[in-house]
Amino acid sequence: MNDNRLGTAVSPYLRLHADNPVDWREWGTDAFAEARERDVPVLVSIGYATCHWCHVMARESFADPEIAELLRRDFVAVKVDREERPDVDASTMAAAAAFTEQLGWPLTAFMTPDAHVFFAGTYFPPSPVGQHPSFRQVLGAVLDAWRDRRTEVDANATALASAIRQGASDAAAGDGDGDVGAEPRLPSVDAIHAVVETLARGEDPEYGGFGGAPKFPSAPLLEFLADAAADGSATAGALVERTLGVIARSDLTDADGGVFRYATQRDWGVPHYERMLYDNAGLLAIAPRDQARGIAEFLRDTLRGPDGAFSAAQDSESTIDGRRVEGAWYRRPLAERATLDPPPIDDQVLTGWNGLAIRSLAIAGARAGDAEMLALARNAADAVLAAHVQDGHVVVRSSTPRGTSDAPPTVEDIGLLAEGLLELAFVTGEPGYATTARSLVDDGLAGAAPVDAVLAAAGTATGEQPQTAMRSGTVALANAALLVATLTGDTTYRTAAARLVADRARTGLDRPLGHADALGVALALQRPSREVVVVASEPGLRAAMQQRATAARRPGTVVVVVTPDQARAWADAGFELLASRDGLDPAAYVCHDRVCALPARGVDELTVQLTSA
Repeated sequence: MNDNRLGTAVSPYLRLHADNPVDWREWGTDAFAEARERDVPVLVSIGYATCHWCHVMARESFADPEIAELLRRDFVAVKVDREERPDVDASTMAAAAAFTEQLGWPLTAFMTPDAHVFFAGTYFPPSPVGQHPSFRQVLGAVLDAWRDRRTEVDANATALASAIRQGASDAAAGDGDGDVGAEPRLPSVDAIHAVVETLARGEDPEYGGFGGAPKFPSAPLLEFLADAAADGSATAGALVERTLGVIARSDLTDADGGVFRYATQRDWGVPHYERMLYDNAGLLAIAPRDQARGIAEFLRDTLRGPDGAFSAAQDSESTIDGRRVEGAWYRRPLAERATLDPPPIDDQVLTGWNGLAIRSLAIAGARAGDAEMLALARNAADAVLAAHVQDGHVVVRSSTPRGTSDAPPTVEDIGLLAEGLLELAFVTGEPGYATTARSLVDDGLAGAAPVDAVLAAAGTATGEQPQTAMRSGTVALANAALLVATLTGDTTYRTAAARLVADRARTGLDRPLGHADALGVALALQRPSREVVVVASEPGLRAAMQQRATAARRPGTVVVVVTPDQARAWADAGFELLASRDGLDPAAYVCHDRVCALPARGVDELTVQLTSA
């Protein structure tokens, strides 16, 4: 009898597997208790709704009644959406690295009833291919080991769990950077700039970008280069300009402006066609005007939901002539696409990913003077605040039109949303966004993100792992804390920010791909603080002064644009930077560590002060 329990799941990915003959369970204590009672291993299969190879393995193996019967008899089978449960994914990935260097999704792991991994891989085909065994062979080998070499299995699983526990402990100590009273050791500015030269030597001289195939847009790395360019590195400026240019001109960018997850070829050809919110949002923050406009239109037209929040992704596959085909819809001209069913949307609204989109739309909108981008950011923020935040605290990580997930919020949700709300507050002048962001920062610094009960009992909660495709929640929390320090004058936030990124930034000197965002924040922490407060009632002048000030942003610079009434509200909310800024209208205050020049009364005077500062 089929006992698949995914039919009521909130996650779109889990619901895709609700019709499998496999007796799937959701991740949780009940599944592992069942495995303990039956004394069987746990298959944990991790993927996400728009993952092509996840679809392939589902069709080839999880729809197979014989495999389903094998799993029913000898395993407890658990499905995990890595978007909904990044904590489970991070922990399982850390363990899987002991078995394969080719990490990715679907992630296939086998655990003891104590949730300790003893074998893992990724996609397994239905029949052997070269040296790659079939999924059925893998299941057989796992069962043989479980039954005939149980002592060895348990010992290896325990040792691997201990290694993960030690690694997580070391990482936590690094994030804390020693004693609470110790001064965090940030890498020097010269050392950070030297990373740019290393990256330049690794640039693909023929096709641009970094590395061979597959080729990823790597938005955090490009944003670090943009930060370094704003800090005076001509090499970084040329690198980021060339890379963004080749991405815009390549097959990685679709005709509607959206960007695919990666290219399978070194020349940026043959994309892996799924389109993720985080890739597009990350690139939007740094892309030139036309490229940014295209990405924003993709977010608006394809990923935006009715309430203004953004869905997680669009699938790589679509149904054409009755067949599911990868990439076929995207390869058609735009006019022809309109006559076909588009690839489905992963309609999961994730707090952190929306925070990233809010931040990028606010930054790009201010830079381009684009009111629609700012409206998109505001609408998304209002939707997420209404549905996912309560009394200044993130209470929901993921929701869909079918309900709210019980997956716990993570540091990704807290940090990325706080950062996005602050950038939105800066460009709209609305202090309420900044007040909520400050509350989120306080939560994040207090360690408000809960630890999953299964991972806690297993001792394998790793915390957030290094990011290559998306801005880290920990780094975002650090940057948000630095911004709150600038707004309030409370230096404890600045110290906390340095403590969060110091170890990551030092590691990033040698391994920048996973830690580039930490290098960018470390750079901002070491540059002289510059605060620009623009106060103006007249919308046109306010927008012109905002654009001018935003164009002069560099690491360590904060730009806040308000009306006189808003300035008073900010000050009343405890943001001392805006105290006594409501007396002149218009006026722009260019300050260094809160020591301000005489107020500039127009765009030309502001330009002079920014150029000379």
